[in-house]
Amino acid sequence: MYMQIKNLNNTTFEDIVDCFLEAFENYFVEFPKDPSYFKQRWEMSKINYTLSYGMFDGIKLVGFILHGIENRNSHLTAFNLATGVVPDYRGKKITKTIYEFAISDLITNGISKCQLEVIKQNTYAVKAYQNIGFSITKNYKCFSGNIILDKDFSYELTEINIQDFNFNLMPNQSLYSWENQSQSIKRGNFKCFEISNNNQTESFFIINNQSGYIAQLDVLVDYEIAWQHLFHAIYKICETVKINNVDERLISKIMHLEKVGLKNTINQYQMELVLTSS
Repeated sequence: MYMQIKNLNNTTFEDIVDCFLEAFENYFVEFPKDPSYFKQRWEMSKINYTLSYGMFDGIKLVGFILHGIENRNSHLTAFNLATGVVPDYRGKKITKTIYEFAISDLITNGISKCQLEVIKQNTYAVKAYQNIGFSITKNYKCFSGNIILDKDFSYELTEINIQDFNFNLMPNQSLYSWENQSQSIKRGNFKCFEISNNNQTESFFIINNQSGYIAQLDVLVDYEIAWQHLFHAIYKICETVKINNVDERLISKIMHLEKVGLKNTINQYQMELVLTSS
């Protein structure tokens, strides 16, 4: 058959999801099979099918790179939402070949930076991205589990309209990953809460209360009692939670996540490639 690379603008969503699920079968983490999960998650991350690419064997999609496109931190950025190759086509440097095609097209369309996240254990993928020109820029830890508390607390919990929430006043915004940054969160199915004590706002968290996924959480004052109030408030909303991509530099946050019983499940790199037209 004739192998060719094309953008995914004319490829059906169903075909992309089918290829994704085949490519990620028996992966380091398990993905839901429900197509609506991918539709919501990719749209939240600003997927652009015209600037996403696939390798086709005839009409069959056998490999892909999906990009979210948005201006972040003064760069029009292509964030790699997923890269996959179905098992029968691995070992043919399909990812590298798609990227060689994609980079030229992205530059033509004004993209100045590519970003991606990759599981550290996936050493083959890490090396492949480094060979393309990506470099490691952040180290992330992922957590999940049941919150364990040893006593009750008194504080005030207030829900805030996420569209009105002032992210600019919140700490460590530059350390969040693409899907956990404010631009993505505002397109997602999240609720935002602030915790106050003695009329002072101590902390906040942003959560999908149906799945237990926490996109952001932090204290405004790094006191032990503020962390305890925060996790007690989260527990009121969801006892079982998942938190992806906590920057390793946030030592106090990681310590308190572990203190309430959450387990470090997997670790990731953020990698970047700055694009130039030369």
